[in-house]
Amino acid sequence: MAILWKIGAGLLALGVISAGGRHWATHWQPATETYKLQGIDLPENPPAVEWRTLRANGADFAYLVATSGADRRDTAFEGNWAALPEAGLRRGAIHIYSLCQPATAQADAFNIFVPRAGDALPAAIDLSYHADCTARPDRATLVADLTRFVTMVETHTGKPVMLRVSKPFESDYAITAALPRPVWAMGNMLKPDYAARPWRMWRASDFRRVEGVEGPVNWDVVTP
Repeated sequence: MAILWKIGAGLLALGVISAGGRHWATHWQPATETYKLQGIDLPENPPAVEWRTLRANGADFAYLVATSGADRRDTAFEGNWAALPEAGLRRGAIHIYSLCQPATAQADAFNIFVPRAGDALPAAIDLSYHADCTARPDRATLVADLTRFVTMVETHTGKPVMLRVSKPFESDYAITAALPRPVWAMGNMLKPDYAARPWRMWRASDFRRVEGVEGPVNWDVVTP
């Protein structure tokens, strides 16, 4: 009985430690003394957000998916885009780039849907692999297509775009070496180093919990 009690106590202690570790991880964020500007980016079809509550809990900005490919518009974008300034947060728009659709058609879709706004953060292009597209163009073709996309979007927004590049995509295409634009890299809790240039923004966690949003959020910081 004594042995069973000790085993049970040990398992209970491990459970407490595990729960404490989960709480620490889901509430962790990079030090605000180092990274003064921090915020979130929402996925397609995002959960409802209480923007003022989120602002009160340390978010300075939010990036929203606006368009995906040439034919998808996020239905939550317009409402959230309008709500962000009222809540005291800066706003930025994201385009999910498709390797299966023409770059010019994608740029047109973004430019038509996303209004030009002087207070907006630089638009971001998400460059990553998606299950609905298996195309893998050669690097020269992709760079040429992205250059056209970037030129069209920057003409519309009046600001340089930011490249949000996943590690697998960058490993295959070395796109940050080809396009001299600010880099948005991703790496949970560990500073990413896979891009050809230092990152401008870092998605530091995709499992952080913060009041104002139900479920985990993508938490981002801007380099000083």
